[in-house]
Amino acid sequence: MTESILIVDDSRTIRMMVRTALEGRGYDVLEASNGVVALSVLARQVPDLLLTDVNMPEMDGLTLIREARAQPGLASLPILVLTTEFADDIKQEGRRAGANGWLVKPFNPKQLCDTVALALAKFGSVAP
Repeated sequence: MTESILIVDDSRTIRMMVRTALEGRGYDVLEASNGVVALSVLARQVPDLLLTDVNMPEMDGLTLIREARAQPGLASLPILVLTTEFADDIKQEGRRAGANGWLVKPFNPKQLCDTVALALAKFGSVAP
């Protein structure tokens, strides 16, 4: 079965670039433009991994991570952050929220795919 990734980013261009890279490696890709939309997607379908930006309207990525971690069915969902934020205090806040890894934009597509594969191998899939 093909693994699925939910990309959460308010930039359509970034979502397209991430989708292209991940689909090139055989992943199914779901998209959401912010945390509120992502929670709606997660209520219908649990992906194998969540990849989120931090700075978004409606609901930011760190709030999304906290909300996802608070739901029993999502508590162990592998979550990676892909953002322009690189300050240590923001990364620490992301870890406290429950992020499993951090990538900084602009991203290298190969590194992104390798990090996703590593996170899936290390943290496993929670999707039924």
